[in-house]
Amino acid sequence: MTITIHSKSADAQIINVSRRRFFQGLGGLTLGLALPPLLTGAGDAQAAGTPSTANFQPNAFVRIGADDSVTVIAKHLEMGQGAYTGLATLVAEELDADWKQIRVEGAPADVKRYANTLLGVQGTGGSTAMANSYEQMRRAGAAARAMLVQAAAQQWQVAPESLSVQDGVVTHAASGRRARFGQLAEAAAKLPVPENAPLKDPKDFRLIGRQNLHRVDNTDKTNGRALYTQDVKLPGMLVAVIAHPPKFGAKLKSFDAAKAKAVPGVVAVVPVTGSERFQGGVAVLAKNTWVARRGRDALAIEWDESKAFSLSSDAILARYRDAASRPGELVFETGNPTAAFAKPAKLIEADYEVPFLSHSAMEPLNCVVSLSDKGCEIINGEQWQTGDQMAAAQLLGIAPEAVTIKQLYAGGSFGRRANPFSDYVLEAVAIAKAARETGVRAPVKMVWTREDDTRGGYYRPAFVHRTRMAIDADGNLAAWHHRVVGQSIFKGTAMEKFVVKNGLDTTSYEGTLEPYAVPNARLELHTAEDIGVPIQWFRSVGHSHSAFVSESLIDEAAAAGNKDPLALRRTLLAKHPRHLAALNLAAEKAGWGQPLAPGKDGERRGRGIAVHESFNTVVAQVAEVTVAKDGALRVDRVVCAVNCGVAINPDVIRAQMEGGVGFGLSAALHGAITLKDGQVQQSNFHEYPVLRINEMPRVEVHIVPSAEKPTGVGEPGVPPVAPAVTNAIHAAIGKRIRVLPIGDQLKTSAA
Repeated sequence: MTITIHSKSADAQIINVSRRRFFQGLGGLTLGLALPPLLTGAGDAQAAGTPSTANFQPNAFVRIGADDSVTVIAKHLEMGQGAYTGLATLVAEELDADWKQIRVEGAPADVKRYANTLLGVQGTGGSTAMANSYEQMRRAGAAARAMLVQAAAQQWQVAPESLSVQDGVVTHAASGRRARFGQLAEAAAKLPVPENAPLKDPKDFRLIGRQNLHRVDNTDKTNGRALYTQDVKLPGMLVAVIAHPPKFGAKLKSFDAAKAKAVPGVVAVVPVTGSERFQGGVAVLAKNTWVARRGRDALAIEWDESKAFSLSSDAILARYRDAASRPGELVFETGNPTAAFAKPAKLIEADYEVPFLSHSAMEPLNCVVSLSDKGCEIINGEQWQTGDQMAAAQLLGIAPEAVTIKQLYAGGSFGRRANPFSDYVLEAVAIAKAARETGVRAPVKMVWTREDDTRGGYYRPAFVHRTRMAIDADGNLAAWHHRVVGQSIFKGTAMEKFVVKNGLDTTSYEGTLEPYAVPNARLELHTAEDIGVPIQWFRSVGHSHSAFVSESLIDEAAAAGNKDPLALRRTLLAKHPRHLAALNLAAEKAGWGQPLAPGKDGERRGRGIAVHESFNTVVAQVAEVTVAKDGALRVDRVVCAVNCGVAINPDVIRAQMEGGVGFGLSAALHGAITLKDGQVQQSNFHEYPVLRINEMPRVEVHIVPSAEKPTGVGEPGVPPVAPAVTNAIHAAIGKRIRVLPIGDQLKTSAA
């Protein structure tokens, strides 16, 4: 479905057809909510008509229309993870709104109003949406409710305490008078915003924790009215497809555009100068994507590869293994590992390796840019508003406030759209700028093909883990020595000050050894400084590899000490009740200790377990696998228990755990970006396969009851699945998987 957006300037509004009726209601109430600085996070911005006070900063999250619609302004991107539904639930709960009247729209780029206080910028990531917004959005709803009640009380000359609110209606039981939100909106808009409207007692929640609450984005996504970047069509807009250099660090030497310009519909061909933040190349602008792609493919380009990165994956891993043979920078040490390793009863020595991984979201990268004399308008599934706004302003030499960003839905991201270098947004802006300098003054939609997306850089980094474990005479884990080797995601970025501690990128090793009570432990890090493969965070960041290694090693220690893997974990986690709660629930629901149903025709079956904390959420998973006679692997079942505090939307939590299992399993079974002479070998899903529907196991999700504040659920389902599966493989056939992806490794071990 193509939705036309009529625009005369960079100030044009996006009109999503599913919300047109709302804009007809002009007599609505917009609440500029005065919230504590701790909740608002920044700035001295002031909502229109709302006086500032000494202790509060205004913020706008709720709009109530004369048609009774309640619009929640979401500062967090909806990319399929359910953020819009969660944010709306928090507001609607305290507002006592009718869920059927709730609408959600993405917030513009405005860090003063819409900062993610847990990240320090406006952006979505780190599974922080609900943790950041839990109190803030509830206060927004509570303040709106108080104003509506006060408006009704003044009109009816009754005490506010005598009024009740339910499903978007204010009622005075004694007189039988009733008023809908829309009828009270105009009067409520004239009242002062309460500073501390009371929040509900959790026992009175009607929406938070409710099952089967219809997701606010479901209808538009199923009837085709949801607006994604690819749907945007501005008057006169051109589509740009760019030719990137085949190797990272290569530069444009020369090009011949004659054949490209001969393709009917091609309007312009422009060179795009890259930087350390984005690749650049040669862009072809045309009337539509297909023509632009044909033009791009017709270009004759010569690249300067004299300074390009030229190593292959095998050479990179060889360097990492060599580094792992030498002491690294000390992260931490407890006890006396040297003494503990002097005479162990048993010694485990194991190298674990994980490859580069592509995010491979279903929607490849794209971005719409409209330049004018006033500034720059960016339209896309925007995940990193503050960084992208500042980067675009710097490239154009204008003030950040002159860059507006309008947030649409995104068809997945897994971290890729929140690039710390703003690479693809900068590239779109650079294309529009280069086109404008040649006289092409049209809005530009940059589109990456799947091949561009797969080869375009910024992957989860590859790592080598070199480990040793000492088992004492009683079968206990006495010592653990661990070296991690890989690239740093954060060094050299604007986020460095938040993540790099004592010169070490904490995301390179986060989750390693934690939180097991090992008496003698040492963790070291080697940061590879000379690898020119662009990298960034990935769904669950460092936990995506550290959990695989640590949870596999715990199983290795259990086997060496003749202990049950669950029992060993319980012993080592005795002081961590949240971990134990998730671990015990998963084990109970999976029937740990009970025999599995036997396989057929020589099949062997096994059960494995893993537990891991990431983003303040603990997830335990038990996997059941079947290995056929020829080594073919089938993951039959994954039982998942999640301890994430208050369950705002239980169905969303279950969906995120199921999605995390599928995503993590896809990487564990198939995922690998490889390089040959510096060039990425994969191009599309036939070479970078993702999990097929017939490979998806049955997933059961159980939520640990909790009254604690909510923590993240978008990423924590990913880390435990790989070790749970590989531990199950060992239980089935006795083979340790220490290198991912699993691929065909079992084929050679089949009996």
